[in-house]
Amino acid sequence: MSFRSLVAHALASAFSIGPWKPAALRQLGAEVLGGEPYWMASLVASVRRRFRQPPDGEEEVEHLAAFIESRASFVDAFVSRRRLPHIRRWIAPPPTMGPTPWPVPPAATLVELAVLLEAEPAELEWFADVRRYLRRNPSPRLEHYHCSWMPKRSGGHRLIEIPKPRIKAVQRRVLHRILDAIPAHARAEGFVRGRSALSHAAHHAGCAAVLCLDLEDFFTSIPYGRVFHAFRAAGYPRPIARVLAGLCTTELPLARFASCPRPESSAALPHFQRLRRSALCRHLPQGAPTSPALANLCALGLDRRLSGAAAAAGLEYSRYADDLAFSGGDAFARGAKDFATLAAGIALDEGFEVNFRKTRIMRRATRQRVCGLVVNERPNIARRDYDQLKAVLTNCLRHGAASQNRDEHADFRGHLRGRIAWVEAVAPARGAKLRALLDAIDWTTTSG
Repeated sequence: MSFRSLVAHALASAFSIGPWKPAALRQLGAEVLGGEPYWMASLVASVRRRFRQPPDGEEEVEHLAAFIESRASFVDAFVSRRRLPHIRRWIAPPPTMGPTPWPVPPAATLVELAVLLEAEPAELEWFADVRRYLRRNPSPRLEHYHCSWMPKRSGGHRLIEIPKPRIKAVQRRVLHRILDAIPAHARAEGFVRGRSALSHAAHHAGCAAVLCLDLEDFFTSIPYGRVFHAFRAAGYPRPIARVLAGLCTTELPLARFASCPRPESSAALPHFQRLRRSALCRHLPQGAPTSPALANLCALGLDRRLSGAAAAAGLEYSRYADDLAFSGGDAFARGAKDFATLAAGIALDEGFEVNFRKTRIMRRATRQRVCGLVVNERPNIARRDYDQLKAVLTNCLRHGAASQNRDEHADFRGHLRGRIAWVEAVAPARGAKLRALLDAIDWTTTSG
């Protein structure tokens, strides 16, 4: 921003306070510049002719600043250099919440935000790292996250970033006191109360064809800027949106990325480079409690466009985290590949990238799976998965639970309960049979 533009913004900020009277505006301008210059009366008259009332909101202040900067009398003050204007005092209106479509709690200042999140203002600034101190001074003791690399089944590694207890507690308050008030898109089935992988799969049951697309590095690919604008859309002023976005994002120090295993094949190098680029910039951490809700919010445009494209083609659409699913009749079965190209283009335009290696077009004659559930007729557990779990329970009953805990789960009994609960939610009759086997196991002879 040039100095002339800076002076124009200072005057626009002062004028926005009002009252919208010539004498009052001239006095405000004089306070900003340390005295009333010869051109101030002409400038005030031009401003009042162009704007009938004080600007309301940052955008209108920007428009007023642009108008002031374009006035001939204002420009001449910098050209003639008789007395170059200087900013002696910056007068700004008190921060206020902007318009918002959601019932989020107000927090126009850092103090109000600190009260809302039950933290000290300095503590919030430290966690948000607004000045990027941690980027310049990387130290494992000062970092707010524990980082690890989890191998993917399809190859490569996933970056997992678990927040440390203090920042995690603040993030949970952001989630429950702010983000819970913002609804997700109707077709976003993941991380939303009352929705699940089962409701995601139910949209696509009994269809002639099902198309599944996968978004690469879903959380890591969402940058700080999108999170910042999500909080701005909720009505929070820029300084508060910066702090909130900083609380909910992180960037990986270069030395930490060096621990990521390099790909063995050259074909995986492009994905490795994209992951590196995303991880070294501020992004949503996979592992923070706020990331799922923010990911849904940042993907709102994607859901709207894909839902509209699907509706125009007579298709069903839903998304569970990074899993996109579309389904339709016989016409879709013939043109699914073309629609997959369209959907991938929309995703790319919205800032996401489709992993084409995991794209699946499943027609009625084959087994159609959405989020691990078979949907040829209705959402159901795959027969193979059910048989494997039943075999594990049967062997636990015959040979003891310790003999089947091959992955060395710390709580093997809880692990089996969780898997059975999922079967019960999808297929209650099948789940009841597995529950009976679990109850018959003698757990006194094992520490699981």
